[in-house]
Amino acid sequence: MAMDGTRRADIKPGIDVMVELSEDKRTGRLTGGKVREILTSSPNHPHGIKVILENGQVGRIKQIK
Repeated sequence: MAMDGTRRADIKPGIDVMVELSEDKRTGRLTGGKVREILTSSPNHPHGIKVILENGQVGRIKQIK
């Protein structure tokens, strides 16, 4: 079951996600990776929880694999 990544409770370090990087906001291109750290402190965010991936990239989660 794919989730949309707007609830912080659904996110744990190490899970596989698809994020929209800041530079890809206009195109909507998604990048896959594993969560290293959660940056969003609020329990929900309408545009997706912001995370750092294990490769160091930062983006908002659009889909949880």
